Amino acid sequence: MASDVPWIIDAVGDGIVPLRRFIDFVCGSRGSNALLSVEYYCCDRPNPIIQLIYLLIIGGTYYLIANTSFSYIPGYYISGAHRYTSFLAVGVGILLFLLTSFSDPGVVNSANVSQYLSAYPYDNIIFSQKECSTCKIPKPARSKHCSICNRCVARFDHHCAWMNNCIGERNTRYFMAFIIWHFLVCIYGIVALALILAGRLKELQVIRVLTAYYGVENSFRKLAPPVLQWLVNAYNTQILIMVFLVIVSLLLGGFFMYHTKLCLTNTTTNESFKWQGHLSWQRKVNEAKASAEALKASLGELSQERKPQESKWKRFFRRSRLEDLEVVKNNIYDKGFLHNIYEVIFPMSTRRSFLVNKSKSG
Repeated sequence: MASDVPWIIDAVGDGIVPLRRFIDFVCGSRGSNALLSVEYYCCDRPNPIIQLIYLLIIGGTYYLIANTSFSYIPGYYISGAHRYTSFLAVGVGILLFLLTSFSDPGVVNSANVSQYLSAYPYDNIIFSQKECSTCKIPKPARSKHCSICNRCVARFDHHCAWMNNCIGERNTRYFMAFIIWHFLVCIYGIVALALILAGRLKELQVIRVLTAYYGVENSFRKLAPPVLQWLVNAYNTQILIMVFLVIVSLLLGGFFMYHTKLCLTNTTTNESFKWQGHLSWQRKVNEAKASAEALKASLGELSQERKPQESKWKRFFRRSRLEDLEVVKNNIYDKGFLHNIYEVIFPMSTRRSFLVNKSKSG
């Protein structure tokens, strides 16, 4: 979902370079320039291509299920109501998609920058007081200028290509609802298709035919292979859709868990990358300090009289200077998981009390 994932960007970049060379060799500079224009439009500017792909995926999947499986509803294990509840589930998913895509992520401009400046203090670690070089306005803490949308966004998380929109303070709640709802829709689709296929097994008496007429032993180990083979041959579309839904549900489930962890600790995707960079830099500084102190100590020992040699066991159990230098993540925005969840569901800039206080202070 996030366009800020480094390995995806690197993989795309590594793939485009040889393609660009091939097109330049075959079509000349005109073809290479055309590819650069397409790359710029698709990767560096807001565009609806990925949004259309989402609509194609969800619409195409629903059409395939309706076209191949609705004739078996109602079935032995599934009621006729699922013809309508499935449509409702997909409809709610599309509404959440539209809400996330077209809602204000928390755009910071000259008219509201004072309000956002008061929302969060600077921690002077990963956020310090500075001006956006593009928008020419002060940068509130936790905000970021999105190079794709060309705007500053409060509590910036990432730019989502699927939504063609930034995910920020005001629409993170919709984004989380979108992910968990689509995860549940996938689970619903898997269970519904499984019930349809189980009903077909029951209605066609496949188990009885295999045991009574083909002499297959009535045990799971013996029945599973022929039953699975029959299902794949007779209902291959449903099986493929179920496999697809399982894969998508795993991806969505993992993505939701990752963002839930961020929400519980009041951290954004952008901030997690910033903390990784800061902690890595701090470790290198600590290593350099420890090395300098060790060198200083060894030089001091050389200038003094030779001391009694320390026992090997004492040296073994003694902590090194580097172990004493701990690297700690001090997230001042983490106020406890209940407060953090409340802040995602009810963003600070949308609270009535917050707006009243800011108008009084202004």
